[in-house]
Amino acid sequence: MNAIVTSMLANLHVKPDAASELADEVLYGMTVQIMEEIDESWVRIQTVYRYEGYCQKANLLVDEAKMDTWLQEANHFITQSFADVLQQPRIQSMKMITLVKGSIICSSAVEELDPEWAAVQLVSGETGYVRRKWLQEKIPVNSLSEQQLRENIVQTALSYLATPYRWGGKSPLGIDCSGLCSMAYMLNGVYIYRDAKIVEGFPIKEISLQHIQKGDLLYFPGHIALYIGANLYVHSSLDGNEVHINSLDDQHPQYRKDLATSITAVGSLFK
Repeated sequence: MNAIVTSMLANLHVKPDAASELADEVLYGMTVQIMEEIDESWVRIQTVYRYEGYCQKANLLVDEAKMDTWLQEANHFITQSFADVLQQPRIQSMKMITLVKGSIICSSAVEELDPEWAAVQLVSGETGYVRRKWLQEKIPVNSLSEQQLRENIVQTALSYLATPYRWGGKSPLGIDCSGLCSMAYMLNGVYIYRDAKIVEGFPIKEISLQHIQKGDLLYFPGHIALYIGANLYVHSSLDGNEVHINSLDDQHPQYRKDLATSITAVGSLFK
């Protein structure tokens, strides 16, 4: 069975228990496949990027017909850290739901609507309104040049700067190292493996450090970072408690010897 996430964030746990470790977060509007029903409250799911875990049913809409329509018509995602979907196209209107960066939504044209606003359809079928500048159309795979895609990936990762570290997190409320890197790629139309390693079957391939360019990935023991050029990389670090920038250059004030001297691999989409 297939389902659509209907909550702002659907927690993906390692066990069917809300107190168990958080493995991932699935954002509003993302689709998942239900692999197994555990009980009245829990299901085991697989995301579109093939990550598995346990999720509470209350966060999902299971409807094959709506799923098919949603996959065809949900054509935009949220670019603002947090975006309220309002009942009317005016700031004084009541909030229907708050969505985080990366949430998927269906945008529809409405004649005579103030150009500052966009009409959106929620998973429920209800119509709401968000600031138009907070929406971006989904980027089709292979639609950007290598240079543009590299730059987009870097800028997307940098848009999460100062986001608190959260184990298993993938939103501006909190994000971990692989969550940051996977979202930087996902919001630009590419699905990479969610964890800090290169896995066969995903598009990231190993390259040598001397060939690293903007948008490539740095792997360390249990950690991953995104290279942004000039010997700098951005990452969500438990040690730093948030998304920040460090350097591979031992003469740079942001140099971290523990990471610079423990690189296990460099990965690139563009090998």
